[in-house]
Parts: sequence; C-alpha cells; structure tokens
Amino acid sequence: MLIAEAVTSIFSYSFLVRAFVVGTLVSLCASLLGVSLVLKRYSMIGDGLSHVGFSALAVASALSLAPLAVAIPVVLLASFVLLRLDNKKLMGDSAIAVISSAALAIGVLCVSLSGTNTDLESYMFGSIMAISDADAYLSIALSVILLAGYVLFYNRIFAVTFDESFSRATGIRTNFFNTLIAVLTAITVVLGMRMMGALLISSLIIFPCLCARKLCSSFKAVCICSGLISVLCFFVGMVASYVLGTPTGASIVAVNVIALVLSCLVGWGVRNVKGAHQG
Repeated sequence: MLIAEAVTSIFSYSFLVRAFVVGTLVSLCASLLGVSLVLKRYSMIGDGLSHVGFSALAVASALSLAPLAVAIPVVLLASFVLLRLDNKKLMGDSAIAVISSAALAIGVLCVSLSGTNTDLESYMFGSIMAISDADAYLSIALSVILLAGYVLFYNRIFAVTFDESFSRATGIRTNFFNTLIAVLTAITVVLGMRMMGALLISSLIIFPCLCARKLCSSFKAVCICSGLISVLCFFVGMVASYVLGTPTGASIVAVNVIALVLSCLVGWGVRNVKGAHQG
C-alpha cells in the first residue's frame, strides 16, 4: 500500500513525471549501447567520457555558457580520440584512464581558478529532479533519435560487435559503425550525467547488460532483457529514493547491484538444473 501511495504521489508532480520520462529513455539507451560496449570489452568508455563531460560542464558553468551545448560536442570529440588512438602504443583501458583523469583535473582546476560560485555537485552525483524543461525536451529528442538509430542499424551493430574482421571482409564499414557506437554512447553519457552524475553514469551502461547475460544467450534476447532490466531498476530506484529520501543516482545503482546478484543466482540455478537433467 505504501508503494502504491508513493507512486501515485510521485506522478502527481509534473517535475517528477518529467524526470521519469527522461530517466526511462536515457536508461534504455544506455542499456542497449552497453551490450555492444561490454561484449567489445570497452565497457569503461562510459566512465571515461563522463569525466570528460564533467570537465566540459565545469568550464561551461564557469563561463556562464549552456552546459549541454558545450558538453555534447566536447564528449563527442573525446569519443573520436579514444577510437583513433593506436592500441599498440596505448591500450584502450589505458587511454580511458589517461583521458578521464586529465579531464577531471581540468574541470576541478577550472572551477577553482574561475572564482565563481559554481555548484557542480549535481553533475558529480546526479540531480534528475532538478532537470529544466529545456534540458528535458533536448534529452527526450536526442534519446528518441538514439533509439531510432540503434534500431535502424541493429544488424550492422550486431555484426561489428561479434566479429569485426568478418564484418570488414563482407563489406561492412566497420570504422563507421564503431564511430556510430562511440557517438551514441557519448551523447547518452552526457544526457545520463544529469540523472546519475559523472561518478555513477557508467553503471547504467554496465549493470543491465551483465544481468541480461546471466539470463539470456542470444544477442537479441540480451538487448531486450537489458533494456527491460534497466527501465525496471530505474523505476524502482526512483521510487525508493522518493520513499526513503536517499540520493536518486545512488538508489538506482543500488537497485542495479541487487538485480545483478539476483541474476547471478538465477543463472547459477538454471545451470545446475540443466546439468542435473543432462547427468
């Protein structure tokens, strides 16, 4: 009864309804892209790009510029840089560590030297409740475009994710689709920072996919399951945050952690049952 009352109360506030709509779309985008990123062993790109996004937001705030208008092109540029780095000279995980550390330092120094009273806590830990109408409309529009792009190029993304060499041999422009994945991820990270913050946004990319992989075997099933788990965890996390008065981003991550544990237990149980039948 308490949960039903909380949900009814939440949807009676327009700013909370706006937060739910934006959060649901961003969670869905992040979970779908997360499947490709995790399978390509590039799951921490979200963490690296979020630090770049924080730096861009810090500079924009210090210069009194529109945060998203500055952050999106900067993070897009960072995603291109990560793709173009020669893996023989600098491994992917090292490149992410270097860029994320440097970007975070630049952001902190910029705020410190600007002398402005800039509150960046919402960008570090998330503040979806305070999202403005303009940011909400932009987030919704970009999320719809991201989902449409993913569905439109699903077959190509699937091929590039599993066997890039074979895809290149069959004529698929692997560089283009790798770049497309990076671009979609960069935009999702910037949008998700308002919800989860720079320190927690990568959880939206990683956790749902890991949960889905414990429960499903095919790529399509993992994508669908990952999306459903991500949206469900977001909803439960938002309700828990409202009822308990806890930070929204941390609540959503906590629910994702619980979902991962449950998925591991269910997957372990299913494997044992199959093993017993085969034996």
